[in-house]
Amino acid sequence: MKTLPTRFHVVLLVAATVLLGACSEKPQAGASNAGLDKPAYVGTGSNFTVPGWTAGDRTSWESQLKARNQRGQNEYNKTVAAR
Repeated sequence: MKTLPTRFHVVLLVAATVLLGACSEKPQAGASNAGLDKPAYVGTGSNFTVPGWTAGDRTSWESQLKARNQRGQNEYNKTVAAR
């Protein structure tokens, strides 16, 4: 019986190490926590906003969320309409 690892075992060990190394998560260095101390209705300063919503107005923000939930993101409304 051989006690030294064979070439096959070495290649298998290297391949397993490489494959498992590919499963690791890379650090997300571009992520920033800037602006998380403000409420969501204040806005981000982006030009891509929904008409009818004004940045800093909480009631218009809440009404836009309710409208979005009812129009496109409510699965119950989609399944009832399909019947």
